[in-house]
Formats: sequence, C-alpha cells, structure tokens
Amino acid sequence: MDLAELTERYDERLRTEDFADVDASANGLQVGPDEKEVETVAFAVDAAAQTIEEAADRDADALVVHHGLSWGGFERVTGRTHDRIAALVENDVALYVSHLPLDAHPELGNAAGIADLLDLDDREAFGRMGPEHVGQRGRGGWDRDDLRATLDAELDTGGRDVRVLDFGPERVEDVAIVTGSGVDWLDEAAAAGADALVTGEGKQKAYHEAREAGVNVFLAGHYATETFGVRSLRALADEWGLTTTFVDAPTGL
Repeated sequence: MDLAELTERYDERLRTEDFADVDASANGLQVGPDEKEVETVAFAVDAAAQTIEEAADRDADALVVHHGLSWGGFERVTGRTHDRIAALVENDVALYVSHLPLDAHPELGNAAGIADLLDLDDREAFGRMGPEHVGQRGRGGWDRDDLRATLDAELDTGGRDVRVLDFGPERVEDVAIVTGSGVDWLDEAAAAGADALVTGEGKQKAYHEAREAGVNVFLAGHYATETFGVRSLRALADEWGLTTTFVDAPTGL
C-alpha cells in the first residue's frame, strides 16, 4: 500500500481535518516522503527514541503513534527532536500521528476502549473541547473496588497500581472517561451526574475538587489508558492486509 493511501484512509476514518483548529498536535503524516510503499507498520503510544529504534529494528516502513513530535510546529530541529527525526529519516520510517482525533473516536478511540473494557451501556460523547468531545460517558454496574481491580488487571500500567480518589459512591453506575491527562474534565463529570471519572494522570487540585464534588477519580496511568487507540488502528491495518507490530513501552506514569 502506498503511504499516501494509508494516510488518507486513517485521516478519513479519524476525521483528522476536523481537529485542525482544536489540537496542538500536527495530526496526520508528520514525517515521510510524498511517495513510499508501505508493507510493515509499527504502532506505539509515543514517538520517542525507544519506539522509533524498535520500529526500525522490526523493519517497519511506518510508525503510527498517539503522541507525535510536532506540537505547534518547530522553530528549530535540534537536540532530542533532531535525533528522533534523524532516526526516522535514516531508517526510512514514516511517522503518522493521531492525538485528539484518536481520543475522540467513538469506536476506535482510547475512551471507547476503556468503555468496552468496562462494558458500559448508553454511551454518549463526553469531555468537550471546542466543538469536539475527547471522551465518553456510559452506564454500568460496578463496586468501586471491583472497578479498580479490573483496571489494575487489564491495563498496561508498567507495574504501577491504579490510584483512586474515593470520594464518590461505593456503587459506580455512571462513568465518565477522558484518557491521558483528563482531570480537567472533573467538573463536567460532576455536572453530568457521573459517579466516577476514569482518566490517566492526576493533578494536585484534583484531590480537593473530587472531594468537594463527591466524585470518584480513577488514575490509571497516562500510558495505560492510551494504548487502546493505536491498537485499534493496528487492527484496521491488519484488515487492509499490512504486516503489523506493536511496540510496547509502558512508562508507569
């Protein structure tokens, strides 16, 4: 498959253009030539030296990630940015990135993956960001401790325990999800009547906000909550007849 076709297929499925004025990430093809044949695609959460080198070692023609290299463009290509781009170019590995489009997708996205894991019903978009939503909300029936245990068991936390700010009800039926750094949507979760917010990493202020709002907050790790989207994109590539591989590089954060 030509790289341009692969890029076009992902861009169309993820509605990449709709996030151009919402996301700081330069979504889509970030590094790559105008023409290139792609047979093997590697998938990872982060575009970092570790994942780029591993993708090259596995003879990947392209690397698809959630967190890319360009956040608002480059003033200078130096230091770590230079080294990462140089590794991609020298090893002839193209880089495709999908940040908020992949968070937001109702079927392929990170929040959708968590909602699938928790078997939530009556799902709807959650986590407003401009004209878009970057999470999901749904209903289920969980004891708080069981929900935590499930996240602990099923997520790639790198050995880190899922933390819970247990200020909401012990019986969790209404769950809001914004993966990664999602505690900024705690007020929206409370206003919507959610019993819990499932996200990745926390901030100091979230403790008191959760306590005052009476909402449980599950901090399952930024990396751990954001492997679902790239795995879904890998499944699509498998359907398209490409050879794929996943580069797992958990941070424990």
